[in-house]
Amino acid sequence: MEARILRLNAAGQPLEWIDWQLAVCLYARDLVSWSLGGVVRKIYGGYSRVSGRQSYIEVPAILACGGGRLAPARLVPPLSNPALFARDNHQCLYCGRFFSPRELSRDHVKPRSRGGRDRWTNVVAACRRCNQRKGSWLLEELDMELIALPYCPNAAEYLALINGSRIREDQVEYLRPQFARLSHL
Repeated sequence: MEARILRLNAAGQPLEWIDWQLAVCLYARDLVSWSLGGVVRKIYGGYSRVSGRQSYIEVPAILACGGGRLAPARLVPPLSNPALFARDNHQCLYCGRFFSPRELSRDHVKPRSRGGRDRWTNVVAACRRCNQRKGSWLLEELDMELIALPYCPNAAEYLALINGSRIREDQVEYLRPQFARLSHL
């Protein structure tokens, strides 16, 4: 898989992952304020009639964009099973064993049938066996415990979670200082 580019706002806050094509468009529209990291891709253009040299754009691993037309960062990242399983390190937060994504399910700590919401702070990765055992019961009713508390990842953590193995070292180094102190990322 091809590495993606980390897009930031002009203040340096992480916004999203973009592909090299969108990065080139941002450069062409003069929306890139500054950049960091190594070159992800070098894109060649046409030849100058005056000098005969070919133009090119070096797409960096991290770029910051200014301008009011760009979307602001979300305060709460969208909840998805792949991001949830990555947050919980592909571990069932009831039995503590590690599983592949297809062997995990989303469990609501406070069941939806009892007013629990589908939010980061109320869901955990669970193996199918533990999820079925818990059912629509509360933990204290079953004498079950969580091995870690669910939390909502901040923007930097979320971006690291959803990009997984495609994240470059220079991108991790930029995001890492923004991770919560207790995060395992």
